[in-house]
Amino acid sequence: MSSPTSPGAEADLPTQAHSGADSASGAEHPVPLLVLDVVGLTPRLLDHMPHLKALGQSGSRAPLGTVLPAVTCAAQSTFLTGTHPSEHGIVGNGWYFRELGDVLLWRQHNGLVAGDKLWDAARRAHPGYTVANICWWYAMGADTDITVTPRPIYYSDGRKEPDCYTRPAALHDELTEKLGTFPLFHFWGPGADLVSSRWIIDATRHILRTRHPDLTLCYLPHLDYDLQRFGPDDPRSLKAATDLDAALAPLLDDARAEGRTVVALSEYGITRAERPVDINRALRRAGLLEVHTQDGMEYLDPMASRAFAVADHQIAHVYVRRPEDLDATRAALDGLPGIEQLLDDEGKKAHHLDHPRAGELVAVAEPDAWFTYYYWLDDDRAPDFARLVEIHRKPGYDPVELFMDPLDPYVKVKAATALARKKLGLRYRMAVVPLDPSPIRGSHGRLPASDDDGPLLICSTPQAVDGRVAATDVKALLLHLAGLS
Repeated sequence: MSSPTSPGAEADLPTQAHSGADSASGAEHPVPLLVLDVVGLTPRLLDHMPHLKALGQSGSRAPLGTVLPAVTCAAQSTFLTGTHPSEHGIVGNGWYFRELGDVLLWRQHNGLVAGDKLWDAARRAHPGYTVANICWWYAMGADTDITVTPRPIYYSDGRKEPDCYTRPAALHDELTEKLGTFPLFHFWGPGADLVSSRWIIDATRHILRTRHPDLTLCYLPHLDYDLQRFGPDDPRSLKAATDLDAALAPLLDDARAEGRTVVALSEYGITRAERPVDINRALRRAGLLEVHTQDGMEYLDPMASRAFAVADHQIAHVYVRRPEDLDATRAALDGLPGIEQLLDDEGKKAHHLDHPRAGELVAVAEPDAWFTYYYWLDDDRAPDFARLVEIHRKPGYDPVELFMDPLDPYVKVKAATALARKKLGLRYRMAVVPLDPSPIRGSHGRLPASDDDGPLLICSTPQAVDGRVAATDVKALLLHLAGLS
């Protein structure tokens, strides 16, 4: 399938024209692909997204299976390797690194993902196959030709400023000049909104016009925000779906004009969940979780704890230091309201989650519940990072970072003061995140109860999919659509 070079492409930039036949080998060139990860997309939301819905009507669509846990890093790694977390090792958005004695979430190095990647298989079939990764996770260090991923600047005085990492390095200044600085504070936190997804869409359009990669991966996070803030059925969430669809339209037009096959998929569906479960507080009250204190603030001490949990939406990995403490840990969690299952070794194996990085036990929340990371028993003893957007310092996922503290009458004044200090180049603390988890209305991580609430896959090619697609089959499907299998 041929794809002409887009008009206006810069002549002095490297390009990969899709001329139908490879000039060196004479073999047919792969069909160019654009793979959109539309986070949180479900059949229910598709009714509010006319452009994506039309793509599925003229092409094809199918329910998409997911993995446990149904979270970004685990699902994307399954899509790209064709294997389960038990094999690729990504057991969540983060885990307890036993060799470091530390809980780390949202790492970025692709070396953490084991297995044969989609681009490795594509290049075996077609040497010279080119790949652009635009904000899919574990992008850094991946053997892709083009990379764009969020990466703040951490100044020596403690300031954190928005930015991104790119490869080739020159692409950073090119995108910044054309689109502005990567809008990090619109990508996550109380200000997370459509601005970040628009930037990613515009960056993707620019890369398609100027580089013409064979495979382009594009991550669009917008639906993650209001669906967690307000729940999937709230009018504000439905509007978010419509707004993202409208923002996507020019990119879909570009792909159509270039003859590029489009695949839109999602990692999970977000369902209504408004019951927080303080799993670590239960373990602490049972005498299993330890803290240490500095300057009046309590910090989780994972190395000293007999048991603690890494909360990740509706899944929590429970790490138990000694086998003799397993029964005590189960006893502390059995009957805790909001926990549906505690997976042991057999349960993890049944869900393809039996990997050394997983906890000795894995807690699965009830459908309307989700896990907090909170381990302190008195908010006056909470660490200062608890009130900040600090995804790398918190020993668990914190969706409350999407809110400003509604109980603090001065929260907007504090935010404005911090922003003014930021603009002056001074150190600042945006301490506006509440310690009350009750505002959250949506979550994910469990396996979906129905296809209507689960992820789906849309392809611009008619009859490309028929019936349920397993998450482990996405890699093979993309190779087939590219004409490489």
